[in-house]
Amino acid sequence: MTLHSFHLAEVPAHVGARALLGSGLASDGLDHAECLSLMRLGAPTVSPDRLQLRRLAVFAQWRDENALDAFLDRDPVGRRLADGWHVRLEFLRRWSTLAALPGLPVRAGAWDQDEPVVAVTLARMRLPEVPRFLRHGKPVERLVRDHPGVTLALAAVRPPRTISTFSVWRTVREMEAMVHGRSQVAQPARHASAMAERERRDFHHEFATYRFRPLSEHGAWQGRSAVVPGR
Repeated sequence: MTLHSFHLAEVPAHVGARALLGSGLASDGLDHAECLSLMRLGAPTVSPDRLQLRRLAVFAQWRDENALDAFLDRDPVGRRLADGWHVRLEFLRRWSTLAALPGLPVRAGAWDQDEPVVAVTLARMRLPEVPRFLRHGKPVERLVRDHPGVTLALAAVRPPRTISTFSVWRTVREMEAMVHGRSQVAQPARHASAMAERERRDFHHEFATYRFRPLSEHGAWQGRSAVVPGR
């Protein structure tokens, strides 16, 4: 069964830079990996928090769990990731698609509105649209970052044009309420407004949103474990 994973790790800056500049990871049973540098959601555009080379994020698709275990045990980058935190994921749903991740069905299963859920977005930016994207995207960053239904939310980037977001939600219900502007928070329509602006004129060459069921959580991130809520 295809498995996805999302990893966070503190690494030396030169390791992070090589991961961003390289062609990606290579390992038996690895279908695709995105290596990115963490950003802090809502950080100023010109800020060290916008490109944190020592904080590596990796989103990957694997043939099966054995392939992931072997990578974490034997690969030099894998061993660094094994010292950090990761969550193993069951694919449930996608909106749009990326050329790098073909073959995923639109929907792969059912879910309970009250179960935890993980959301991942991946986009390839149109560089002339970056200022407009930041103008409309920053309010959404703050909405997700501060949302009471989120247990972890972050963004990551690989210059010049790949950007990703990752969020863990207590329930599907709370995530969907945020998406549709129905959350009981200040300015709840920020996400819906940004999506309407994207429909008007796309910020991206490619853009996809993926929904996953968290299967298992491993390690700790910045002293935190149990990031995924229990049921």
